[in-house]
Amino acid sequence: MNKISLFLMTLLSFSFFNAQTNETNAETSEVNNEIKLNLITPLLGAFEVGYERFLNKNSSLGISAFMVYELSKNDDMNYYISPYYRYYFGKKYASGIFVEGFGMLTSIDGKKIYDATDKLTFTEGKDIYDLALGAGLGWKLMTKKGIVFEANIAYGKLMFNADKTDHNQVIKLGLSVGYRFK
Repeated sequence: MNKISLFLMTLLSFSFFNAQTNETNAETSEVNNEIKLNLITPLLGAFEVGYERFLNKNSSLGISAFMVYELSKNDDMNYYISPYYRYYFGKKYASGIFVEGFGMLTSIDGKKIYDATDKLTFTEGKDIYDLALGAGLGWKLMTKKGIVFEANIAYGKLMFNADKTDHNQVIKLGLSVGYRFK
């Protein structure tokens, strides 16, 4: 009887300890995902959506996708896919000021040729695909309901085909709204 009682008390103490651990980690284990929409890009005739997965209180991995739908407003960039890593400095879980490092697979129009006599612009060659690397910083605020507001800016350099286009750098600007979920 004493062995069974000792075994049950040990089992109960482990389950009590596990329950205490789960209560303290409830905030961190329940909100590991975030999806957001950039509110600036429609002004440029484009659409950008992002997904972020939180690794812990201070870091996350994410990916964003940008695509132009109105070529008359944005005639250089076609689309990009950009994975990133962020480190947060805020006191709350994955919020406050952050820094990010990113990569970007991008499609940009080729070099432009201007014909002054006919006042025409031609694109030399086809779209240029390139990889860019860069860094940025930003700020994130989360409400108790899980609504997220984010502002960020990032700068990067094209790595391989910058000589085939009129650009050698990329800039990411964001003013986003999103939602955090399990």
